[in-house]
Order: sequence, then C-alpha cells, then structure tokens
Amino acid sequence: MKGLADNPSYIIELLEGGVTLENVIDGHICEQALVEKSAFVVGDLGALMRKHVCWQSVVPRLQPYYPVKCNRSPAVIEVLASLGLGFVCANKTEVSLVLEQGVPPESIILSGVCKQLALIKYAAKNNVQHLVCENQAELSKISRLHPSAKLLLQLTTEAHAAETSMAFGFSLKSCRHLLEAAKDLGVQVVGVTFHIPSSCQDLQQAYTHALSDARCVFDMGADLGFNMNILDIGGGFTGLEFQLQQVESAVRPLLDAYFPPMSGVQVLAQPGRFYVASAFSLAVSVIGKKVETRHWDRLTQGVNHEDTEFLYYMNEGVYGPFSHKLLGKSIAVPSVHKHALCAEEGVFPSSLWGPTLDQLDQVVERCLLPELSVGDWLCFSNMGVCGLEEFSCLSNTPQLPVYYTVSTCDWYEMQEAGVTLDSAMKNFSLVEYSA
Repeated sequence: MKGLADNPSYIIELLEGGVTLENVIDGHICEQALVEKSAFVVGDLGALMRKHVCWQSVVPRLQPYYPVKCNRSPAVIEVLASLGLGFVCANKTEVSLVLEQGVPPESIILSGVCKQLALIKYAAKNNVQHLVCENQAELSKISRLHPSAKLLLQLTTEAHAAETSMAFGFSLKSCRHLLEAAKDLGVQVVGVTFHIPSSCQDLQQAYTHALSDARCVFDMGADLGFNMNILDIGGGFTGLEFQLQQVESAVRPLLDAYFPPMSGVQVLAQPGRFYVASAFSLAVSVIGKKVETRHWDRLTQGVNHEDTEFLYYMNEGVYGPFSHKLLGKSIAVPSVHKHALCAEEGVFPSSLWGPTLDQLDQVVERCLLPELSVGDWLCFSNMGVCGLEEFSCLSNTPQLPVYYTVSTCDWYEMQEAGVTLDSAMKNFSLVEYSA
C-alpha cells in the first residue's frame, strides 16, 4: 500500500473499481496492527472538490476565501488554490505557506487582531495589499509601515458580539471617524468585512442588520472619496448544505438590494469548516480499558441497581488531534472499526480518554458503545478542523501520518475544473491504490 505523511510532496492514492475510503482505512489499520499501532489520518481530497461544486451551485455570487487557520495542511492549500480560492491569513506562517503554494499576493487577505509590527512589514515586503483593520491603533500602525495597503474595515455585528465577550471591530457609529482618520493619513479603504457566527439562531435578522450597516459604511466612504468595492461577509458556514441554503436565502435578496451586481462590488465569504471538515478522518486504537461499577437506589421502588461504565484510553487525546476539546468544542462519537451492531448486542455507558491519565484528557465524556477490547480501533469522521496543527507538518510535535486519497470520479471532475498535476498541483504524485 502506498501512502506518505504530510511532507512538501504528496502521494495521492487513486481509488478505482469501487474502492472506498473505508477500504483505505481498513488497509492502513492492518498495516498498523503489524507495527506500533499508531494513530493516522486519511484525507479525501475529492471532498474538497465536492464542497467546491456545492458552494458554486448554491452561492455562486460569493467568492470563497479560505481562512487558513481552519486547516493549515499544505496539501489542502494547494488543492484549494488550484480551484481558484483566495486565502485569509492571520500570521506570518500562514502568509508564507500560502505564498509558497504559488498563490498571488492579490488573492490574500491579512486578518488577525492586533497585528504585530513585523507582520505588517512582512505583508508590505511581499506585496500583500489587503489588510483587515479593527481599530484606530491598527490604522496608525498600517499607515506607518504599509502606506500602500488597501484596508477592509472590520464591522462588529450584534450576532458576533453576543457570542464573545471581546468583540473586535468598529461599530457603525465610529466608522465615520475612522474613515476620516484614514483619509487624513492617506490610507486607502476599499471595503468592509463582518462575521455572523454559525451559532446564530436568526440569520435573516443578523444579515439584515450587518448588510444594512455595511451599506451605510460604503456610502460614508464614497462621500469621503474612497473607492469601496469589496464586501466580505465572513464565515459561519457549518459544512452542511442545508445551512448554506439558509444563508443564501437570507443573503441573496439583501445583496440584490444593497449591493447589486451592477454596483461592481466584489462579494467575498470565508468558508473554512465548510470545505475541510468532512475531508479528514482520524483512526485511533484503544490502548487501555477500565471498568467502573456504580450502585444506586431507586427510592420509589426500593430496588438497588447496578450500572457498569467502561473507560477506554486511546493513543491520542486532547494534547494531540483532539486539542479543540480544551476550547469547549464537542467531539462526535466515533464508529467502531468493522463492527456491525446486532439487535441483541448490548451497548454500555462509556467515556473516551487520551493516553496521559490527565483529568483534562477526556475526549468524549459519555456515549453508548458495545464493549471494546484493547487493540480495537475507533474512527472519528469530520476531523478536518479538529486540531489539524497537531498532525500537520507545521507542528513541532511528532507527526501523525496523513494518507491522501481521491476517487477516479472526483479526479476526473477536478480535471474538468482545470486542476492538473503538471501545473496547478505540481507537488502531488498520483498512484493507483493497492491493498
């Protein structure tokens, strides 16, 4: 079987003749059973193409700019660049990574709160012109270190402010003052950006307020002589097509009213999770098992009950690819490798832990699983945004191997979209999968 960890050059396993992603995972688990049973990741590059097709069909007017912080794998960057996406970078490492993949500087937006002076200088040196500006101090720094920059003003929204205690950006009331300051400093302001979180319950109201405010900022900018031509509606896309359709239903009539195509305004969005979440799966093995028996009384019936709970320890935890659990994110219950649950088979309260025996190293607090044994494997899907730095080549920790795959159907579709190995994806080598 051919595969390669996430290095500057990549081998893609081409899946032909009905071979599925599950077959690839099975094969690599068999390989690991003969050695040290290390966890590994399988990346389905075809999933990126399928998401791109979905995006173009549902929201064709929104030009996707991928936020690199979601998944910094160079393979992902190269595929998305070949599909024509722009990129949003928050630090020097991300800018450097994107530039190394041949992305032109004009397709990069430098975001990030409270940018360091060195980062602004680096952007100027590499001709990255589009910068997000969140406050007056940021404007002053940019005017000194990158006077030719083209700024996107970060506009706060009620939905974003409700999600975090520290909402950065400008309110509509303060934008006039900022625009006047930019004009006095001789800095160009070319657009507005805002963010509606995916947790927002009323998308219609949130986008109505945000786009109405953005229109006001555009009008104020025009009054002061700025050529405002970029609107970035930010992220907040979960990865579900249904949610994307909800966003489209909320946004399309508002864009037609406030920023019609004839206005010449380029409308951007930042789909991160949408593109990469479903593209990666993580396989881990069970390395330890503990059984706890809990006794409790049902007072109304006077009967003593016994509840068995299994604690399973895996070879990866929150200090590795599940690090986002420390930020309060939940982890979906995994599937048990090659286990078809029978109707008669029992399931038991279980919890999943990392290998450190640290109380914080709990990956899944409580779930129902059949009884497992040490050496069994668990498969976590939708891991494209979950701690990718921990198995990316950019991490200082030991790398998990990443095996890239693409089906023949997806590969033909990528070629029809103009993606070729000899130009757009020159760092890839395509080989036929063999078990």
